Amino acid sequence: MESSNDIQLLPLMPRLINFHPRRSSALALSALPFLLLMLAYLFGSSLRLAENPDDKLLPALGNIFSTFRQYAFEEDARSGEVLLWLDTFASLKRIGIALGISSAIALSAGLCLGIIPALRATLGSFVTVISMIPPLAILPILFIALGLGEVSKITLIVIGISPVMIRDLSQRCMELPAEQLIKAQTLGANSWLLVVRVVLPQILPRLLGALRLSLSSAWLFLISAEAIASTEGLGYRIFLVRRYLAMDVILPYVLWITLLAFSMDWLLRIASRKVFPWAEV
Repeated sequence: MESSNDIQLLPLMPRLINFHPRRSSALALSALPFLLLMLAYLFGSSLRLAENPDDKLLPALGNIFSTFRQYAFEEDARSGEVLLWLDTFASLKRIGIALGISSAIALSAGLCLGIIPALRATLGSFVTVISMIPPLAILPILFIALGLGEVSKITLIVIGISPVMIRDLSQRCMELPAEQLIKAQTLGANSWLLVVRVVLPQILPRLLGALRLSLSSAWLFLISAEAIASTEGLGYRIFLVRRYLAMDVILPYVLWITLLAFSMDWLLRIASRKVFPWAEV
């Protein structure tokens, strides 16, 4: 028999899952899809403009930049406002208030459902059913009941994201090791101390994560509400100019909304790393 020293190890075959690009390579790879998308747009725009110089579907980049500069730095002749910033501040105010209210509701309700079995048995199924209702389907009801003002728009966002966040946080509460709760009670902790000293510190990082995951839905509900009933806002402006096929306005606004949403996600990620570094391990 051959000894273990005589056994030759086969060389490790390269596997895709073991390939970790360097930082410079990772940056280049992350920029590649955006570059390809830009090249595809330039190619399609050049073809359409060659056939029809007045084509509005894929305007030239020069027209897009010119229109964006007009909306971002020049006052509107009718209102005297700089439209891009007017719309941005209106939308950010609405979504900021809605995210704050949703966070407070989700945190309190998620904690209660997650650590109080009797309450979970009573309201758990109700919250699940509410989370399945398409929020846009009840938008006409909100406009009828609450009017066309700010309250209905903010309420739509809250109804749209709060139930999902509640379910996420309550699930996280139930995933906490039972030994922690038992030890805390053995040391004399009542229900309040159990929530404040044991459960809450472990739930707060999850709250930021739930907010990050809800951002895209929150923006969707905001744009939908602004498109139907509003006098300013990013969604209002997009649907206002669509009748004129003003893609040189719509495309910059879509990119601006995407940048705002990405910035909010980035800020929440940075806040989570700074405030709860132990949760990132």
